[in-house]
Amino acid sequence: MNIFHIILTKPLLNLLIWFYNVLPGHDIGLAIIAVTLITRIILYPSFQKSLRSQRELQQLQPKLDEIKAKHKGDKEAETKAILKFYQENKVNPFSSCLPLLIQLPILIALYSVFRTGLSGEIAGELYGFIKDPGVINTKFLGLIELAKPNTVFALIAGASQFVQSKLMAPKTKSQDKTAAMMSMQFTYIMPIVTAVVAFSLPAGLSLYWIITTLFAIGQQWYIMRKHG
Repeated sequence: MNIFHIILTKPLLNLLIWFYNVLPGHDIGLAIIAVTLITRIILYPSFQKSLRSQRELQQLQPKLDEIKAKHKGDKEAETKAILKFYQENKVNPFSSCLPLLIQLPILIALYSVFRTGLSGEIAGELYGFIKDPGVINTKFLGLIELAKPNTVFALIAGASQFVQSKLMAPKTKSQDKTAAMMSMQFTYIMPIVTAVVAFSLPAGLSLYWIITTLFAIGQQWYIMRKHG
């Protein structure tokens, strides 16, 4: 049993089963939503820091474009000028990425937890104080089967990803061609990839993706509104 499983996957799986046991109707869908929201709230400070850093970089983009235009054709001078600009403005261009790297192991663990929970293969994984529910009911609200792919959930997952991508897309019009192409791919291709992948996954994982994306959209909207 590896350390990743002991520290992250097993505790989160036990939390999922605990919610399944105590929530009304023993609804695995509600348990997935509860665990997703708790982990997002715990990770809120790092997401907030990442989004703020990203917004600061977007606000500085016009100045960076001016520097690139001024030193066009001289990569060495351009790099030195950009690094000096970052230093003067006390900006770390990688500060928006580092919090996401911290969150990644938890998101991977959640994927494994929800897949295991939906399969019902939890024997030997529960702590002594967590009751084994036996056969897990995988229907959400008694209607939607979460252990099988669901077309509607897959489309909603893709649509929510598109909304988040649009919010995160740089608002400056002076992007170079490479940056503009990458931005377009992230905005339009990622939602399609999300939907296609979700078509082949259990609907419970699509539900997790929808909730975590909607939470991120709300957080991004709040920060954008708060900071103008």
